[in-house]
Amino acid sequence: MKRRQFLQWGATASGLFASTACLQDSEQVRASELNLGAKFGKSELEADVVIIGGGLGGCAAALAALRNGLNVIMTEETDWIGGQLTSQAVPPDEHRWIETHGATALYRKFRISVREYYRRHYPLTDAAMARENLNPGDGGVSRLCHEPRVALAVLLELFNPYFSTGRLTLLLNHRAIRAEVAGDAVKAVKVINRQNGREYLLKAPYFIDATELGDLLPLTGTEFRIGAEAQSETNEFHAPEKANPNNHQAFTVIFAMDYDKDANHVIDKPAEYDFWRDYAPKMTPPWPGKLLSMTYSQPSTLQTMTLGFNPESDTVQTGYMGNMWKYRRIINRNNFVPGTYRGDITIVNWPQNDYLLGNLDGSEEDFQRHVTRAKQLNLSLFYWLQTEIPRPDGGQGWAGLRLRGDVLGTDDGMAKYPYIRESRRIKALFTILEEHVGRAQRESITGKAEEFAAPFFDSVGVGYYQIDLHPSTGGDNYIDFASLRFQIPLGALLPQRMLNLLPANKNIGTTHITNGCYRLHPVEWNIGESVGMLAVFAREKKVPPRAVRENPELLDEFQNLIRAQGIETHWQ
Repeated sequence: MKRRQFLQWGATASGLFASTACLQDSEQVRASELNLGAKFGKSELEADVVIIGGGLGGCAAALAALRNGLNVIMTEETDWIGGQLTSQAVPPDEHRWIETHGATALYRKFRISVREYYRRHYPLTDAAMARENLNPGDGGVSRLCHEPRVALAVLLELFNPYFSTGRLTLLLNHRAIRAEVAGDAVKAVKVINRQNGREYLLKAPYFIDATELGDLLPLTGTEFRIGAEAQSETNEFHAPEKANPNNHQAFTVIFAMDYDKDANHVIDKPAEYDFWRDYAPKMTPPWPGKLLSMTYSQPSTLQTMTLGFNPESDTVQTGYMGNMWKYRRIINRNNFVPGTYRGDITIVNWPQNDYLLGNLDGSEEDFQRHVTRAKQLNLSLFYWLQTEIPRPDGGQGWAGLRLRGDVLGTDDGMAKYPYIRESRRIKALFTILEEHVGRAQRESITGKAEEFAAPFFDSVGVGYYQIDLHPSTGGDNYIDFASLRFQIPLGALLPQRMLNLLPANKNIGTTHITNGCYRLHPVEWNIGESVGMLAVFAREKKVPPRAVRENPELLDEFQNLIRAQGIETHWQ
């Protein structure tokens, strides 16, 4: 990287620290920048582990490897690490036991640190300050709805010791473009700086694919699946009759907004407004009318329901389902000293801005085209909210709504990266099926009511979420049904053939159906942390990762190791 580019990164990092109340003193920040910069005179970089993708799985994998003495190179396509929580702006989707168990100790430490960050740096009211399980936004979707920037600050705080010791090299704004493979092993991955075109060849004994789309799988020739499998292949109750590799859950480009009732922030009419205003999704079972409407298919029943929206009240109107203003709200102004905020801040990740007109696994040109159109959908939805949505008082539109790109680190009000619900998935040594985790299919096998999913002898983590598939590009309406508290089998993290490539995102050995409960925040974190530990253990034992699963003694030792470091392998 040229010095100019390094200084640009340094300015970005310094600006972040300054904007988040001086998380670390300037000397420590400057030292970490210099340590990073010293490595950039080379076109080849080496480490014990190379992690491509700086989302939650990538960060967790890096922290696990770093705390156990390995050197790590991690890349990230945007200038923010943290994936779902930061560059994608998704408040955490979690289960009801999250405060006490059902996630790794490090993930729960991260959540506690988010709350403590608000207590240290924000003017909270006395009541909010005293609340043990503080929820800054009081959003309905999560027990911890908070700003993406705060998640970023906490992650950087966790990584700072490894920056300053030179053990972690972080390449922001970089994506993988090529891989060198010999037989069944990856030897190197080439990445490119998206800003200046500079390329680096990254070498390591282990490579972790923590990208949002499983980018390393086609680059390395690793066998993978994508889209929906046929029922004849998986025997899943909810799988379609025919396979369709182009049938993916919708992605969403998320945006943030606030509301000032005394102002008029109405934007210019978006270029594609007429198209999106009249767009009616074609799907099975049918979607009830136009997308830009608060009427939608309730996910688990598919009954037609009408969502409420009122930025001036938390009250739910009679006859409406919830208040979408509150649903993903990340700042509730009433949690802060009066005058701190003029209004609440909320995140828009709704049925109305799920993008159904194409997938993101094609060319870079196709990726950008679909993201651009998804942003037009967002602007159209926002303009409709400002000008046309019916109000409780009989009027139309909320002119005081304002895009808040500053909350997301962008100029256009949109998240830095799309929220991608479905990825390429490795052909794994073991594939998780609906019969393992779906309540109805599991109980049809056991003949009794079940509390937990199928047990896995090679469990390396736990998780829970309703199996939740959003409407798809193949024309499916919601597929949403009950699951059971599940384990994460090591076999689903091991490719059938490749020896030193490991998945750490939504690219594990699930199906189109079971991805619906393995794709959420704490599960992705657990997958990444367990994969990082697997690289540590395999390196120490001088065996390929798959040998850990094949050898009962090694597996027992590995499971004891990860449990000792706070990774739960069984539900309490």
